[in-house]
Amino acid sequence: MAEEILEENLSEMLQVRRDKIKTYEEMGVKPFGERFDVTHHAEDVKKEFANIEGEEEHGEVTLAGRLMAIRGHGKASFATVADKSGSIQVYFKLDVLGEEAYKRFKMLDIGDIIGLMGAVFKTRRGEITVKIKSFKLLSKSLRPLPEKFHGLKDVEIRYRQRYLDLIMNPEVKNAFIGRNKTIKAIRDFLDSHDYLEVATPVLSTIAGGAAARPFITHHNTLDIDLYLRIATELNLKRLVVGGLERVYEMGRVFRNEGMDNRHNPEFTTVEYYEAYADFNDMMNLTEKLVQFAAEKVCGSLKVKYQDAEIDFSSMKRISMNDAVKEATGKDFMACNTIDEARAIADELHIAYEARFGIGGILNAAFEEKVEESLIQPTFITGHPTEISPLAKKNADDPRITDRFELFVYGRELANGFTELNDPIDQENRFNEQLKQREAGDDEAHVMDKDFITALEYGLPPTGGVGIGVDRLVMFLTDSASIRDVLLFPTMKPLTE
Repeated sequence: MAEEILEENLSEMLQVRRDKIKTYEEMGVKPFGERFDVTHHAEDVKKEFANIEGEEEHGEVTLAGRLMAIRGHGKASFATVADKSGSIQVYFKLDVLGEEAYKRFKMLDIGDIIGLMGAVFKTRRGEITVKIKSFKLLSKSLRPLPEKFHGLKDVEIRYRQRYLDLIMNPEVKNAFIGRNKTIKAIRDFLDSHDYLEVATPVLSTIAGGAAARPFITHHNTLDIDLYLRIATELNLKRLVVGGLERVYEMGRVFRNEGMDNRHNPEFTTVEYYEAYADFNDMMNLTEKLVQFAAEKVCGSLKVKYQDAEIDFSSMKRISMNDAVKEATGKDFMACNTIDEARAIADELHIAYEARFGIGGILNAAFEEKVEESLIQPTFITGHPTEISPLAKKNADDPRITDRFELFVYGRELANGFTELNDPIDQENRFNEQLKQREAGDDEAHVMDKDFITALEYGLPPTGGVGIGVDRLVMFLTDSASIRDVLLFPTMKPLTE
């Protein structure tokens, strides 16, 4: 019954606002106006006139924004108008505007977008205010805003209607300003290190470069299925083969996988590749890049994130096997047979699949016993070859690769390695991945024959890295969920 009353009240409010359109038109006022010259924004006015004293009028300003509150009735009213910079108090008075204009003011609703011209003064309470001399209705709001005292708290509505979230919770925009600064910092850093930004296709006949399920679409003219890219890696390495020695791409990638506070089906990564470098070079570069971004966005290498202080000034480095050994006392790489590794996993109550080798079981142990404990920035190295189909084997121990992952707050932030540039080894690795697909792993890599062909022409020794940009933004803006740093996160459609 209560919901029916609310719906009825909403319908009445919607109709009242629509009825005003006709009234405005009869008055010769356009309810959806035209361009408007703005000389100041709210914060500009507050800064420029911060030192004025008394209630005398100073200068003239023209600003525009959304009407967020009206206080007072009768012949004078205060109101709050918000624009991109913030909000400011404005003052409407009958004997200043005149009867006709004041009548138009009284018809305004919360949410309307208006253009204002007036003089600045300071109230007795010391608040910078604009006394309105004239105004224009620029856009009539046909829907009421959410209840003003509590703002918009429903996260479902906030994510589905981000425009409403930004109107009611102006602090939300700080995360997206931080996102913009983070992306700019990454570009500035890589550009300054002589990297060339490139663009590679989003659609491909093969989904490669990562272990993930792709989205599939169909091209009607060619009558072929295409995949939305799950990574930019293989095309970027093709460019290194072609002689572009340092390349990067800031790109949207798509993975048909689960969703939680760290995963969205589409997200942003930056991948960068450098010829004649190895994973140690790329680890050093990645550390400097993240530090550079932290300084630019937060002004410090010590960043508050949720319940922790993350110190980016010092990043620990430890192998996966040693990290597991520290946590459990067990040395998986000392196992001579798969049965030994399985026995240790069983003892530690670590789940694993029948197809896992020793390396796969080691990785399962790491994910179960270590990963979430890595709060401070930590580079994990020595990933098993079994789980690293694109990374070069370690020269001293072919069971592991020259690879690293950077973990922060128990989450993977970056993945990098010395690229596998042996086409024969790469083809064998792809074939092993195909066997895993046949065994039921639908995230295993597929065979990319053209990539093998590219390697046969010669890929120089190369280091490569991928960083989850959204996750980095989360850390630098203290955002708990990836949805808080995506303007329009993926949401399940509402049923009628």
